Amino acid sequence: MSVPANLNIVPFISVENMMDLVVATGVERFLVELAGYIEDDFRRWESFDKIPRVASHSRDGVIELMPTSDGTLYGFKYVNGHPKNTNSGLQTVTAFGVLSDVESGYPLLLSEMTILTALRTAATSAIAAKYLARKEARTMALIGNGAQSEFQALAFKSLLGIDRLRLYDIDPGATARCRRNLERFGFDIETCISAEQAVETADIITTATADKHNATILTDNMIGPGVHINGVGGDCPGKTEMHRDVLLRADIFVEFPPQTRVEGEIQQLSFDHPVTELWQVITGEKMGRSSEKQITLFDSVGFAIEDFSALRYVRDRVSGSTSINQLDLLADPDEPRDLFGMLLRRQALLASAC
Repeated sequence: MSVPANLNIVPFISVENMMDLVVATGVERFLVELAGYIEDDFRRWESFDKIPRVASHSRDGVIELMPTSDGTLYGFKYVNGHPKNTNSGLQTVTAFGVLSDVESGYPLLLSEMTILTALRTAATSAIAAKYLARKEARTMALIGNGAQSEFQALAFKSLLGIDRLRLYDIDPGATARCRRNLERFGFDIETCISAEQAVETADIITTATADKHNATILTDNMIGPGVHINGVGGDCPGKTEMHRDVLLRADIFVEFPPQTRVEGEIQQLSFDHPVTELWQVITGEKMGRSSEKQITLFDSVGFAIEDFSALRYVRDRVSGSTSINQLDLLADPDEPRDLFGMLLRRQALLASAC
């Protein structure tokens, strides 16, 4: 892998750049193409370095680093999760990521990942549902209508043909905003007054709530045969969305068990409770949905390979573009070992300008 011609310069995808890229591509096309990159990397899952994300927990939230490498490229994401932030007008989740050349160690791309994380989370959810939901699924209950909700809806529409939504959030304003944002995309949308009402007639149930505690968004009596559950909100220790009895009735699919057993819904179960890794289903090594009445659960917590895929996709999309920012990020002395000399030359230049 070659490094940039100007070794000090690293392409930077700002929030504005990312929005322009998504708008120019079209959000549904972007989700489909991104999903292709994620699915390709899941098919070569065993070629990646894998560790659970490195998390620093506090009373108010968590800050995490999510690294991985395929031996040629290295990627990591910095991401936080602070549910109380919305009370002061801040985002619950913010993120940025880096993609680097393994051979030289030089960064190849620095990118915002607040928007990109929302897109890759939704794309991964839809990939899982492609293998786990019933083929005729068309109606999705979306419980938790925060920042992730529209992305989830559009990913399921783009990849699975979901066209009917049943929305519920404890904040009616969030549901109203979600409905308003999605109406232009051709959905049949019903606003519900409870989670129980939302799951009625739903083929797929997506939970994407933000509260940092063990909640009970779904109870056993709410889950009928044949339903696929996309559990997005439970993603750190002590934060879940489902009653344990729901898990005991479902066949559970996960990204990386050592991480999900600590952070996901299955933190409620014994450490040896059987789960299936999603990459094994995608490659055909394990079976996904096996019957029309089977209850399936994708216990999604987000894994570093998905971020790697997203960075790889964005780098390919912007390759050669002049509409992205260039950062003077790396020291590039004339003689690699003369870093101090580079400083002295800068000092002389500044002195001569005075």
